[in-house]
Amino acid sequence: MTEGLLGLTAMLLLALLRVPIAYAMGIVGVVGYAYMRDWNWTIAFAMAQTKLYETGRSYTLSVVPLFILMGNFVTRAGMSRELFRAAYAFIGHLRGGLAMATVWASAGFGGICGSSIATAATMAKVAYPSMKRFGYSDKLAAGTVASAGTLGIMIPPSTIMVIYGVFTETNIGKLFAAGVLPGILGAILLCLAIVYMTWREPGSGPPGPRSSWRERWLALKDVWSVAALFLFVMGGIYGGLFTATEGAGMGAAGAMGFALGRRALTLRTLYAALLESARTTAMLFMILIGALMFAEFVNITTMPADLKALVSSLGLSPIMVVAAICAIYVVLGTAMEELSMILLTMPVFFPVIVHLGFDPVWFGIIIVCVVEIGLISPPVGMNMFVLKTLLPEVPTATVFRGVMPFMWADVIRLAILVAFPAISLWLPSLMR
Repeated sequence: MTEGLLGLTAMLLLALLRVPIAYAMGIVGVVGYAYMRDWNWTIAFAMAQTKLYETGRSYTLSVVPLFILMGNFVTRAGMSRELFRAAYAFIGHLRGGLAMATVWASAGFGGICGSSIATAATMAKVAYPSMKRFGYSDKLAAGTVASAGTLGIMIPPSTIMVIYGVFTETNIGKLFAAGVLPGILGAILLCLAIVYMTWREPGSGPPGPRSSWRERWLALKDVWSVAALFLFVMGGIYGGLFTATEGAGMGAAGAMGFALGRRALTLRTLYAALLESARTTAMLFMILIGALMFAEFVNITTMPADLKALVSSLGLSPIMVVAAICAIYVVLGTAMEELSMILLTMPVFFPVIVHLGFDPVWFGIIIVCVVEIGLISPPVGMNMFVLKTLLPEVPTATVFRGVMPFMWADVIRLAILVAFPAISLWLPSLMR
């Protein structure tokens, strides 16, 4: 166990010295592997070469760039604006209704995007100006956009779920199904947080004009493309028509078709979408390759077995162990980028979870929920910094204050999902 702890400490020190996390994990993984093999560098470099080659040619991982490309096409097709208009038509007349509409529009957009950062960035452009025009406070408007954006990684498809599934060899289709009900629960709790904030400060979210039923049905009719794309991709995967990877390809093609049909895709925007997708994919794959090298080193140390023995000897209940792991993730989320945090800790925590008899699908949803909290946790919540970049006029302190009630809503959801695993596992249990 000593070697594993020293390797983890060395990796964190490299990260503190501003070495990119992918390189930090890769360096420690190769050096640690060589040390465990009596400083045999040939074996260590062969391991690195194998991880690099296998990750690059992995058919399963090809789902990641395809879902990223699908999200970029969807963004450029303007589907987010239609979702927001439809949600606003039904609940915009309530106090805080525009903020609630942002939550449900983010949930719908997450169902065809799969990225938290992309969802938050899109809603910052679509929903924030409307909230400001109707007199919403910066605290409520910015906090809603940052927090609602996290729904993009819970409601399928989700790139985080794909990488978790590949890393832990968990069925990706079941992970997608497991994320639906927790995602809806999260949206409801975020809306309740808005109700609480507008009850405390009624002027922070004044009600908008009530839409007629005719206006509501017209707005609802505009979102048919979003529903069609989601049902096509998810229905095809769950119906056995195609695999998750093939579904991602079909979804990207469908999103491109909608963008072309709306005349939103020119050669220039097509190039921008492809370039952004390539950059995001390269970043994700670099982190994943580094994490796999680090995991290979941890797996040949005694750390996983020693942790299992430690948990057994302490006599802790399984739920207490899960609660401790969640607390560690929340703390790490305040200082680390979320994907790196998951890939860094999976080699350590996942064997313990399996040893305790928990369902890997359920634990995957718990991890995504904790990551959502990390995305809006000071000081390095990624969604908040995306928002600060897009809305430079909003002070960072205002964004931090705005997300706090939503963080508590996510903590309550985490407690509910831990206490009632059936919420996550009911839909996957219906799959063949």
